[in-house]
Amino acid sequence: MTSIVNASTTHEGKGRRFHSDLWTNILTMGKQKTKKFAVMKRMINLKDNRIKEKDRAKPQEKKKKDPSALKEREVTKYPSCLFFQYNTQLGPPYHVIVDTNFINFSIKAKLDIVQSMMDCLYAKCIPCITDCVMAEIEKLGMKYRVALRIAKDQRFERLPCTHKGTYADDCLVQRVTQHKCYILATVDRDLKRRVRKIPGVPIMYISNHRFNIERMPDDYGAPRS
Repeated sequence: MTSIVNASTTHEGKGRRFHSDLWTNILTMGKQKTKKFAVMKRMINLKDNRIKEKDRAKPQEKKKKDPSALKEREVTKYPSCLFFQYNTQLGPPYHVIVDTNFINFSIKAKLDIVQSMMDCLYAKCIPCITDCVMAEIEKLGMKYRVALRIAKDQRFERLPCTHKGTYADDCLVQRVTQHKCYILATVDRDLKRRVRKIPGVPIMYISNHRFNIERMPDDYGAPRS
């Protein structure tokens, strides 16, 4: 009896395996094996012992540093116009570069840009506008048509841009870094934070319905806090 039971169990096990193998063959019949693309082959290290000695990479010898040799290092060059933080190139007539936000906020505060600049600095001021700022105002459409009319005023000096793109902030920071004869007029916090890292560049802004300036000792007309 035991032999008959064992034979029946083995027969049932073989039948189950056959059915499972049959189902797997049916399921995988239509599928094709996909090739793996862009798989890099593993390369032997050039210092491996399996490579012949003549083809093996030689270990690099560390050069001993000479303690008596002179050490060279790069030092950032500061412009000659700066006496510590004081900029000697700034003087009347002051050239003030204006950005888009400064024109918009001066319109909201009902301030004449040229007259308010002269009231702040007690000297002649020439507002300057770059091609990037002009393109930025033109892109804003009819909502900023008053700002565009002010920017096209004959009293404004136009500064041409030679770089690609119309992102004004990078253009203004680059121009102020290269030429230390400008004052930057802006209300943008991020632009102020970037310009404060550049020594010798004053920042003009609007506060309490009048123009104010920071980092400039000769601002005789600016309100004192």
